[in-house]
Amino acid sequence: MDTMSPLTGFLSSYCKRIRAVCMNSPGSKNLKLSVADKIKKFFQKKKVDAKFKLAGPGHKLSDSTISYQGSNSSQKVEPMKRSGLSEESKVAAEAALSRLQQKRENPAFNTSLAAIQAQVKKELELEKALDASSECSTRPVPSRVSIEEKDLPQNYAASGVFFKCPLISNDILPRDEWKKNIKRFLYEQLEFERGLTACLIIQSCNNNREKVETCVETLCKYLDNIVSHPGEEKYQKIRMSNRAFTDRVQPIEGAMELLLAAGFEQTSMPNPDGVEEEYLVFDPSKIENNMDTLTTLTDALRTAEPIHLELDRHMQVLLPSQAAVKLQLPPEFYALSPEELKKEQHTKTEAIERSQMLRTKAMREKDELREMKKYKFAIIRIRFPDGILLQGTFSVYERYSEIHEFVQEHLEHDLPFVLNTPTGHKLILEEDANKTLLDLRLVPATILIFSWHPSVVEVINNSPNRDVFLKPEVMIMVQELM
Repeated sequence: MDTMSPLTGFLSSYCKRIRAVCMNSPGSKNLKLSVADKIKKFFQKKKVDAKFKLAGPGHKLSDSTISYQGSNSSQKVEPMKRSGLSEESKVAAEAALSRLQQKRENPAFNTSLAAIQAQVKKELELEKALDASSECSTRPVPSRVSIEEKDLPQNYAASGVFFKCPLISNDILPRDEWKKNIKRFLYEQLEFERGLTACLIIQSCNNNREKVETCVETLCKYLDNIVSHPGEEKYQKIRMSNRAFTDRVQPIEGAMELLLAAGFEQTSMPNPDGVEEEYLVFDPSKIENNMDTLTTLTDALRTAEPIHLELDRHMQVLLPSQAAVKLQLPPEFYALSPEELKKEQHTKTEAIERSQMLRTKAMREKDELREMKKYKFAIIRIRFPDGILLQGTFSVYERYSEIHEFVQEHLEHDLPFVLNTPTGHKLILEEDANKTLLDLRLVPATILIFSWHPSVVEVINNSPNRDVFLKPEVMIMVQELM
């Protein structure tokens, strides 16, 4: 079986999308497939080194990955139906229930699990004792985190916001570092396929989407004019001091590479007034099958997409004591700059004064939504009956179905479960699957309470593994934090 590099996999799916677009556009069958074929050849070049130098150790390049992309966040996710299980689901559930009845034969894991459970039990008892003493004593219980310590990095709920890009490597990095890596990666590909790579640079290395779209339309017009009027010289040169070029094209990274790939070259020549100026002049001899190549580049420009990043969950397994001190959110979670945050703090002080006034429910909800929109990401913690907390990072625009799948992925037994908010609201997959974290008021951080679905509670209670919730490889991560 032939192995594929991450780039090959990306371009294969990219190729299919472009082929679909091209098939719906006018032109001969050969021209309709030309963009897809070009991109396919580009991917095949990347297969020379099957291991791919940036793929990282221990990664199967043929593995597929399930990604979250911000661009898809607006698409509705079909909710999973728990009622009326299919025959396949029933078989899977029965198998999970059967495993519940079997004791683990791994002494090392049993010992580790027992140690973790003992530690959690000890901490929960300490919490109860502290609560009891605080009720009986007039003296306040000292905070576990001093004022001086509360903003230190070790007390952050997460060390930052991190992303993955399987196309390039296995690395998990902050967004800014990925931008540098993507840019470096694309420029390394220019020597292999300048035109198609330039399209990706235009889409992936520029921040202003409106300016990118304007640049793409201008470049397409340049190329379309040459194809439509092959004999007219005026369409085969671009004056670089022209307002349209300096405003729409020149500032966009990758635009010059695209024009050079299209057969243009920079040269000095007199303008209509006889003054020497810099021009980009089209030279048909610079490219093979020039009209077909220009059509291919035009289609690629219009169908190219940015290289997307996937949000990494930054999964953590926490003891109650660790969760109690890891409360602060790092700056990356906020949609505001540090200066804007200071201004917000002043606004919050004024809001406290306003709160003394009589205010309607609509007014309170408006302020609450305004407060939540300060955040781009949220921390979601799931508290299990044994006291252990599973933590993940989510975009505020992700849907509840993503949280449900995150929990399900780490459970030892694939059985139906329920998550409840701290206020006691039960989150129902069939009803809440497509609601965002903002919709559910789970921003900027919340603890959801885990419980098994009533349909399996009796079987769980009679199981020798009733105290096992998370997979061994997940539970053992607690030790790294102890």
